[in-house]
Amino acid sequence: MTSQAQSLTFRSDDNCQSSFRGKLLTIDSKLEIQDVEGLKFLCRDFVSHKKLEKSNSASDIFDHLLAEELLSEEDPFFLAELLYIIKQNSLLRYLNQSKEQVESLLPTRRRVSLFRNLLYELSESIGSENLKDMIFLQRDSMPKTQLTPLSFLAYLEKQALIDEDNLGLLEDLCRKVVPNLIRKIERYKREKASEVVTPPVDTETESLHQKEEELFSPSDINQFHGALSEANVYRMDRKHRGHCVIVNNHTFAKMPDRPGTDKDAECLSRVFQWLGFSVHVYKNVTKGHLDEVLQEFKCHPDHVDGDCFVFCVLTHGKFGAVYSSDGTLVPIREIMSHFTAQKCPGLAHKPKLFFIQACQGKGIQTPVSIEADAVNPEHVSPSLKDSIPDAADFLLGLATVPGYVSFRHVEKGSWYIQSLCNRLKSLVPRHEDILSILTAVNNDVSQQADKQGTMKQMPQPAYTLRKKLVFPVPQKELLL
Repeated sequence: MTSQAQSLTFRSDDNCQSSFRGKLLTIDSKLEIQDVEGLKFLCRDFVSHKKLEKSNSASDIFDHLLAEELLSEEDPFFLAELLYIIKQNSLLRYLNQSKEQVESLLPTRRRVSLFRNLLYELSESIGSENLKDMIFLQRDSMPKTQLTPLSFLAYLEKQALIDEDNLGLLEDLCRKVVPNLIRKIERYKREKASEVVTPPVDTETESLHQKEEELFSPSDINQFHGALSEANVYRMDRKHRGHCVIVNNHTFAKMPDRPGTDKDAECLSRVFQWLGFSVHVYKNVTKGHLDEVLQEFKCHPDHVDGDCFVFCVLTHGKFGAVYSSDGTLVPIREIMSHFTAQKCPGLAHKPKLFFIQACQGKGIQTPVSIEADAVNPEHVSPSLKDSIPDAADFLLGLATVPGYVSFRHVEKGSWYIQSLCNRLKSLVPRHEDILSILTAVNNDVSQQADKQGTMKQMPQPAYTLRKKLVFPVPQKELLL
């Protein structure tokens, strides 16, 4: 197949309308209500649920995809993928494509996740009687509205009863009602584990490929292993790196100031700009302002084309929570929960990093040049894992282990943030992943001590990352 044949560039077609939007309107006119519902479901990771709920036609969905730059005349592949999934292959001709062309490009250009593909595929195999039985088994947690197989699965996902790493309930329902669907779930697990995505093939084609395996050359095998390695690293080649939010609380209504925190904010801002992020710094943030910031970035349209998201908080705290400038205690988990795949679809399957410079427990009397970021601390030692959402692709970096204080020099900044910035500067150019970098930060901070050598600190990360996170090496030098 020539590259010209594979190209998705939109060309003239005597059998179709001349304009791109005209062709989209033609596609819309040929789709049924159930097709539109399928498109809405498949776009849940890319378009906000509120916008999708208000979409009454395929053209409404196309408008959202155009606005989010997920669809264009020059590159309509995402729509081609969607039509292929809902088995409307005859409509691919309006995009100058064929089923075979889409299949050939899916391994490298697929955008719809394996998980969403699985749910859609399962919905097609759940009959009305099967659905009735499944709803009966889940009756206590089901809404009283009429459900389709697709809306039933969407509801389970919305209620966090299932996700890409938690299919226990779904397996149980299928095992009891439609046992033959278990094989689809098992296939999904195998594909997800290897992160090698291949388009569906029929048995005859599959057998043919198996006979040809012995014809692969050593270079083919090396390329295959290289693809496997790349599949285990988060993608970092979209339109922009992403947003970095820094909440820097220096002055409080009823708590002591935090001198030295501006030094931390300045260093974080410089380093993450160097890494390619759009940095936003907010100083002395009240609880109301924090809610506004969280809402803004939860719904930020740039996430769709970004690689990553970073949120830093520099403030007073106690275990599992941080203080706003007006003295409100905000759970860290509450902050992070705004950015789960369900609430922030644009960041689905992308790494979300949270760095917290705040005490997490018992206060310690310190000399004048060292202060503790604790306010009315308590001696507690619950699991740090309790602070992060039960969802994939999160990393929480805390300045100290649960139950203890973290230290901040009143002029030079905190031990933790200064080490984090220095290690990012030195280890990103060496292609080190983020967990290796945080391990080096742990070592740096553990060797720090006050002037008397009696007070120590140990940071601790918790994470649900599924792959290695390696930042691309910036082309420009970081000016100190």
